[in-house]
Amino acid sequence: MDDLYLPAPAPPDRWDGDPQERPEVLDRRQGPYGEAVLRRHGGRLEIIANGTFLMDTADGRSERLLVDAALAALPAGRAGASVLIGGLGVGFSLARAVAEPRWERIAVVEREAAVVGWHRAGHFAPYVGDVLADPRVQLVQEDLTVHLRTTEDRFDALCLDIDNGPDWTVTENNGNLYNPSGLLDCRERLTAGGVLAVWSAQPSTAFEAALRRAGFTGVRTLEVPVRRGVPDVVHIAVKA
Repeated sequence: MDDLYLPAPAPPDRWDGDPQERPEVLDRRQGPYGEAVLRRHGGRLEIIANGTFLMDTADGRSERLLVDAALAALPAGRAGASVLIGGLGVGFSLARAVAEPRWERIAVVEREAAVVGWHRAGHFAPYVGDVLADPRVQLVQEDLTVHLRTTEDRFDALCLDIDNGPDWTVTENNGNLYNPSGLLDCRERLTAGGVLAVWSAQPSTAFEAALRRAGFTGVRTLEVPVRRGVPDVVHIAVKA
């Protein structure tokens, strides 16, 4: 979800700029979480949820860093690493994981059927390839907060990017991921020495403190500059 501090794109049905640059709506779907819209604007694709801009294909550096930083923080020599990616989105994080042979098992959790359908239809293939086709990938269509609470699987890394970060949630229930019980669920899903990586559109010292209170060590924040405004960040924490 890069460059969220640029002027927010207009909702799908309103455009006050140059008519020649009007975004083209490619698909519109209603689901249990509201309306999801895929549109093309210039050379990029955009995902709009309930009239709110979520992400586009313009720049995936911070989404790729989410996966790279988690792998780098794992104990040296750990073989057959496993990762759970929370949020499929346009596929930048999953594509990065698929490109790394050290990930032996890759799960991706996405609640929006529309997003999964757009990947199946090939809309994002020019940007990330067919990320769901890799045999290591297991797709789970479920709300991430529910999945973390109910699954018994454990992973060496959790790479989570389901909204704009702990201080700027897209939907109210996403806040459950960042509260004490949600962070406890994250710890329970990690193996010993496992890494939690959380994407955010802005730094959060409060979230860093929450990670430490939840029993994580090695808490740090990595920044990725954007074209305008504060940098995107990846929060890193390790299960002791």
